[in-house]
Amino acid sequence: MASAGLARAAAAEPAVRTRPRQRRRSRTQARARVGVVWIVVSGILLTGVVFVSVSVLRLNLALDHANGQRSQLRSDVASLQAQLATERSSPRIQATARRELGVKPADPSEIGYVDLSK
Repeated sequence: MASAGLARAAAAEPAVRTRPRQRRRSRTQARARVGVVWIVVSGILLTGVVFVSVSVLRLNLALDHANGQRSQLRSDVASLQAQLATERSSPRIQATARRELGVKPADPSEIGYVDLSK
């Protein structure tokens, strides 16, 4: 009977030892799963940060291009305003009227006045 008791004790021992090992394995596996989840979540977040950075870089490039166009347009406007001022000058208009239309300045002796106060 003593050997039967030892056999039972020997049989009971491995069952007790295997359960903690399984728990350790499941705990280790759970920790590994949690670690993998954190790695995946961190990777997704970092990918998002990269995409946002690329988008901001593209917007900055577009903004620089728009600022260059704006400064070019301002320069064009200033040039056109100077050209308009030159075209509107009185001596130039008088010279064009004489040359193209044959207009002459009026002789002061030919100018008559009407008195409307009567």
